[in-house]
Amino acid sequence: MPTLLEKLQRVDPDYYTPEVVSPMEACLERIRDLKRARNAVILAHNYQRPEIFEVADFLGDSLGLSLDATRVGDAEVIVFCGVHFMAETAKILNPAKRVLLPNLAAGCSLADTATGPAVRARKEELRDLHPDLQVVSYVNTTAEVKAESDACCTSSNAVSVVRAMESRTILFIPDQNLARHVAQHVPEKTIIAWDGYCYVHHQITADSIIAMRTQFPGIQILVHPECRDDVVALADASLSTSGMVEFAKASRAQEFLAVTECGLSDLLQIQVPEKTFYRACKICRFMKAISLEDVEESLKQNRFEITIDETTREGAKQALTKMFELTGGSRDNLALPRSVADE
Repeated sequence: MPTLLEKLQRVDPDYYTPEVVSPMEACLERIRDLKRARNAVILAHNYQRPEIFEVADFLGDSLGLSLDATRVGDAEVIVFCGVHFMAETAKILNPAKRVLLPNLAAGCSLADTATGPAVRARKEELRDLHPDLQVVSYVNTTAEVKAESDACCTSSNAVSVVRAMESRTILFIPDQNLARHVAQHVPEKTIIAWDGYCYVHHQITADSIIAMRTQFPGIQILVHPECRDDVVALADASLSTSGMVEFAKASRAQEFLAVTECGLSDLLQIQVPEKTFYRACKICRFMKAISLEDVEESLKQNRFEITIDETTREGAKQALTKMFELTGGSRDNLALPRSVADE
């Protein structure tokens, strides 16, 4: 069993020195003690700092964590190491539990592009032209936006959800790149995209991917569908973050390029050490906001508790429940090549 130092040095041996890792080990032990004392569980997204992975009870992407949030059993406290909308999702699905977000700086620029009132106004405007309009909101949205939606989706099940919707006209909120990805694979429907995007994925360019393919001709290129169309077009597989992990584990290939937020490459280096992972990624300042010290203080002081008014929570829950109904509550399309997964 590798030590914490050995794991973290796979990610960055220059930063994760014994002097840096030793205090982390002590902090991890305190967090584990606090978890037991508080009857708490920790959910962590794949983009978190690698040391956060060590204390997570559940680790995954938005879909996986949405499902895991319903499986926390008798735990009284959920600590969500992700961003604000994810902690809200955990609260929507677990109203009786205390949900904590360790650092309020962990927001999301994509979620911030849509508000409940703006979505409500856009729906009213579009229904004059499209009486059958339905709204699908990516989980990267606030609870109030989910409450204005007919169904939610994630990057891994967006195609399946939209295809299964009753309407032929879909307002897709808020990621324009994911909306275009869906439109390409569900051409029988009219997809109206919201004007939003993830600043992290939008920065990644096709030229950077082409340069890596030229330098390493045999690599498998795995691209998140929040990236721009010209980047997704270069992919061997377009997948969610958990899909990339499963793909890399199952593939016979030995070299990969993970085109998404850099935390995913960190996770891959730890979980699949026998393979090589190159980077064409960007750092999300929101996903990296949470530290081990934040997690410890969150458990000590109930910092920072997520609250949602009941009307909003019920509306958002209906949209999330619809997603699970349409997909069978499954992690579908997680580890298939783009040509298979989305056709």
